[in-house]
Amino acid sequence: MGDLAAHQVSTVSLILLFGLYIFFIIKKFPPRSGRHAFYIGAFWLVLTLLFEFGFGLARGNGLSHLLSEYNILEGRVWILIPVWITIAPYFFYRIKR
Repeated sequence: MGDLAAHQVSTVSLILLFGLYIFFIIKKFPPRSGRHAFYIGAFWLVLTLLFEFGFGLARGNGLSHLLSEYNILEGRVWILIPVWITIAPYFFYRIKR
């Protein structure tokens, strides 16, 4: 498997794992409303990006390298991770109702 295909498979795998985790978190600690679920997702997005870019920069990766992982036009689908983290709490909140 090539580098790009491995990147795409790992992204899908992580989306599925995050989905399971978020499902159980929302089940255990349900949001009070759809708006609350959205705020949870937005907060998780900020934490995720701070960690990802902070850790990446601390490891010596340049900003251009970190941003290249989000270039969907080149087949880099990592952008789906922060999108999923943002919408998943609301998605599972709506399913639970």
